[in-house]
Amino acid sequence: MSDPLDRRVLEALVCPVTHAMLTYDAERQELISKAAHLAFPIRDGIPVMLVSEARELE
Repeated sequence: MSDPLDRRVLEALVCPVTHAMLTYDAERQELISKAAHLAFPIRDGIPVMLVSEARELE
């Protein structure tokens, strides 16, 4: 089975706050913005890029 999040999609997405690149956390199903200290959830294979839905990183 292939990776649930297409690499091309990941490369096209940027943080909506800082416009920085994101990293993919496959275990937690999140896209991580190190610059904004936020983790955006991936639900049913769809990245939710809303700040209001993001989890703050410690």
